[in-house]
Amino acid sequence: MSEEQEVVIEQLDSGRDKDVSARKKALLLGRLLGLASEQNYSPASQTLAERAEHRARKQAAQCQANVETIYAMALKHTPSDVVGSDPDPDWIYQFFAMAEQIHNRRMQELWARILAHELTNPGNFSLRSLETLKRLTWREALVLEKALGLSAQINGDTRLKLVSGYRLTGGLGQYFRKSTAVSLPLSQFGLPYSAILTLVEAGILHGSEFETGELAQRQGLRFALPETELTLTPKHSHLLLTYYRFTPVGDELAQLVKPRQDGAFVSGLKAVFARDFELN
Repeated sequence: MSEEQEVVIEQLDSGRDKDVSARKKALLLGRLLGLASEQNYSPASQTLAERAEHRARKQAAQCQANVETIYAMALKHTPSDVVGSDPDPDWIYQFFAMAEQIHNRRMQELWARILAHELTNPGNFSLRSLETLKRLTWREALVLEKALGLSAQINGDTRLKLVSGYRLTGGLGQYFRKSTAVSLPLSQFGLPYSAILTLVEAGILHGSEFETGELAQRQGLRFALPETELTLTPKHSHLLLTYYRFTPVGDELAQLVKPRQDGAFVSGLKAVFARDFELN
């Protein structure tokens, strides 16, 4: 990929040029389509077929540059002191067929991590996960990172849960409350419902909320958040948690992202659950 092509892709993809006019952005696209003059090439003097051939060459070079970049990044993540494994040949073929279409440098980094991981411990990333990742934009990847930062492993279960609140299922206490459902305001911590829908549509989260069974009174629940561990102990019976569950694809992609802990979320979770749970 030429330096000019790289700059164009970064500008169009990163959103850093927010103040650039729509017309200038359209002209930038023209460069990628081979409609801008270059050294020894003038689109005005070419036939339609010649312009199509020129664009095909530019795209092929771009795709080759993408896979070379991802490969070079993967080498940096591949340890020399670990015995390598042979990934499935069909998986490798499909990987590079999809990877050549990844232009964003930060997304290329994710693909490089997958390749490095498969060379040391194959079988962790399915082709379905690669298909999902290929369709994911960097902005959607940031939504995934935020969701993972608010998710927890409960009682040692490796499957992440995005807890959305809890519910009273009976007992006298329910008659003294306006609602038996208590919601954790995820939108206040950067994850509005529209973001949850984005992850659902991407196949990363299941489309409906789940519920735990009724929680045992005085039996603690260990919440392992990205940088914090909490124990929530029900003060009484007739309580259950509500949560969103990651799909198998979501669980695989979660291995690629290192979420950051949101201190405000931990404080908010404690405040919401304090009425019916002991927290420590």
